Amino acid sequence: MLMKLVEDTDADHIAVLFDTKRKTFRNDIYEDYKANRDAPPEELIPQFALVREATDALNVARLEIEGYEADDLIATYARHATEAGADVTIVSSDKDLMQLVTDKVTMYDAMKNKRIGPDEVVEKFGVGPDRVVDVQSLAGDSTDNVPGIYGIGIKTAAQLINDFGDLDSLLARAEEVKQPKKRESLINEADAARVSRQLVTLKDDVPVEMPLSDFQIKQPESEQLFDFLSKMEFKSLVSVVANKYGLTVPETSRNSNAISSVDADRTDTTPEQTDGKSRHPKLKAAPGDTTYELVQTTDALKSWVDHIYKQGSVAVDTETTSLDSMTADLVGICLSCEPGEGCYVPLGHRQAESQGGFDFGDGGSGDLSGSTGLLPGQISMGEAIAILKPVLEDPSILKIGQNIKYDMQILARYGIEITPIDDTMLLSYVTEGGLHGHGMDSMASRHLDYETIKFSTVAGSGKSKVTFDLVPLDKALDYAAEDADITCRLHHVLKQKLVEDRLVTVYETLERPLISVLDTMERTGIKVDSNVLSSLSRDFAARIADLEIEIHELAGRPFNVASPKQLGEVLFDDLGLPGGKKGKTGAYGTGVDVLDVLVADGHELPTKVLEFRQFSKLKSTYTDTLIEQINPTTGRVHTSYAQAVASTGRLSSSDPNLQNIPIRTEEGRKIRTAFIPDDGYTLLSADYSQIELRLLAHVADIDALKEAFHNNLDVHAMTASQVFDVPIEGMDPMVRRNAKAINFGIIYGISAFGLARQLNISNGEAKAYIEAYFERYPGIRQYMDETIAHAKEY
Repeated sequence: MLMKLVEDTDADHIAVLFDTKRKTFRNDIYEDYKANRDAPPEELIPQFALVREATDALNVARLEIEGYEADDLIATYARHATEAGADVTIVSSDKDLMQLVTDKVTMYDAMKNKRIGPDEVVEKFGVGPDRVVDVQSLAGDSTDNVPGIYGIGIKTAAQLINDFGDLDSLLARAEEVKQPKKRESLINEADAARVSRQLVTLKDDVPVEMPLSDFQIKQPESEQLFDFLSKMEFKSLVSVVANKYGLTVPETSRNSNAISSVDADRTDTTPEQTDGKSRHPKLKAAPGDTTYELVQTTDALKSWVDHIYKQGSVAVDTETTSLDSMTADLVGICLSCEPGEGCYVPLGHRQAESQGGFDFGDGGSGDLSGSTGLLPGQISMGEAIAILKPVLEDPSILKIGQNIKYDMQILARYGIEITPIDDTMLLSYVTEGGLHGHGMDSMASRHLDYETIKFSTVAGSGKSKVTFDLVPLDKALDYAAEDADITCRLHHVLKQKLVEDRLVTVYETLERPLISVLDTMERTGIKVDSNVLSSLSRDFAARIADLEIEIHELAGRPFNVASPKQLGEVLFDDLGLPGGKKGKTGAYGTGVDVLDVLVADGHELPTKVLEFRQFSKLKSTYTDTLIEQINPTTGRVHTSYAQAVASTGRLSSSDPNLQNIPIRTEEGRKIRTAFIPDDGYTLLSADYSQIELRLLAHVADIDALKEAFHNNLDVHAMTASQVFDVPIEGMDPMVRRNAKAINFGIIYGISAFGLARQLNISNGEAKAYIEAYFERYPGIRQYMDETIAHAKEY
């Protein structure tokens, strides 16, 4: 962002102004100023110094002064600059700085690329910049713990200031305010408003020593900038920065930016069309020209099959009408035996006006007879399957795919059982885990320095988007054949990397065998009782309707409970509840964290809103959606189990997500009763018994934990008893669940900030829990510290 600002601005001076420690002169005025703020997350604290270092690396002036906030420095330098005749732009969207806006001072929201002038200030506060302080003095600010006057929000404060002129006039004539509650508050809390004014007024006379001339924009020092970028491992930025500033890249930075590829001597190719073949214009990962063939005859397809047998392996990909492998129609098959070559065998492309598809009969396999409305120049489905089935099922031919499980499921419905297999997505996952995503587009960019053709390029986007069966053959060729070619190229890179990284055993004994297991599980699906879901959905709908009536009665008027904007207006404008804070859109925040605070204060309406949201989510996310996702042919839901998503190695379930079916509430547990076994079968739940904690007890040699496991004690309950100081007997299940979160969270290095969010507690409480945990098990802290030190050393 800073680079973009420097490049795009027409300013000749720029500076970044920083806060220092939290205590400033405002704490002398009001001791509790910002006292309610949690400490910053531990992960954020080390970044502060790096942000300053980044500013220095870009050769941009920066300043901070003890006892003052950055806003005060901005106010001071804005005054100095305007007095010198300059125009000033404050790069921020912070409402506290809007008091500085004049005809010479504007603000710029870099995130929204939006200018903020006097008109925008009026839109935000209801008053001009010169009266922002008065409005803030009345409304206060819960974020900074500025008291203001209880029950008065921004909208009411603006109305009062517009009616009476300014804060002093309002307080002097408070007896004239017609509303009794507001009149009483203004009289009784006048001093709080005056203190608040001192807190929100920005100081524009800070004794700064750095002159404005030091803020002049300067070219970065290349060595310092590239040293910083290299140290931070911003590899892709090195060349960007060099081009942007016309700098020479040091040799060390250039080498660190190297990307592995199939061939070091990549060359661009020239577009060319010849007899159903195209020379791909974009691919830079040579050797040689890239040749993609549109296979439109059985002879051509048989020729490819012969080629596959000679090569001994083939990258295969299917083009379909949807991502749901249980219902998608097969549109075509892509093949590649060597990098730089590929073919596309179109089978189901049709005229746009035709509604023909494929009837899958009893769900066992696709109807091979074809359909009406097909485009000419395609082999019939039955003939193609007959030619390809032997080679794709041949145990001596390796089939390579990118997320090949999907292709296996598609082809299985047409009678082809692919074996043996390799998967480039899993090769990437095993070798590079959580470093990046493992989709083909990102891997092609990372390993081949190549940008793939996007689906939207051939199929359109938005309202004009079509399914792949409606894409013309000439447009489909490059996109489809590229899929197989890039998969083939990635296989050459990643299979070798598997050996180099000594991860062959992990891939061959864990990940690759699991593909077929998951394929079988997904095809089998999970039986769901739609009657149970329908009954629950009706019950939830009735509960939602009743809650809506109760909420309207408490609010005193009807409104859309599902609208955060309308809810915020009811809570903080109509009812005058405390804690209202508007976001960048101008609407009040009404998230769970906001409502939980109001519930804790004993307010009934937000309590009902949380219940309303709970039932609405259960209905929309689970009961209604699960019914829609029951396959009409099998009567089951067929979730997708992803192997290459979770960085921990766990599976991830989607469409539908069966890992998030609620269990903590009675209503959630009712949803689980809808999952049933077939007659004569039983659903069995099996889980390791606290396996991570057992491993920790062993590798870290924690006697207390080992003894607990030897004696078959409930480790989570034991932790809860010791950390929360409660007896084990009769323990609240929620307390044990919180202790479980601490046990497993600490193993994975959770911070106080992360634990606070997970348990919905303050950062201070979370930090105390973690410290209590380490006091109870000091060996764990010692083991973690030693492991980190060892990793840094080696």
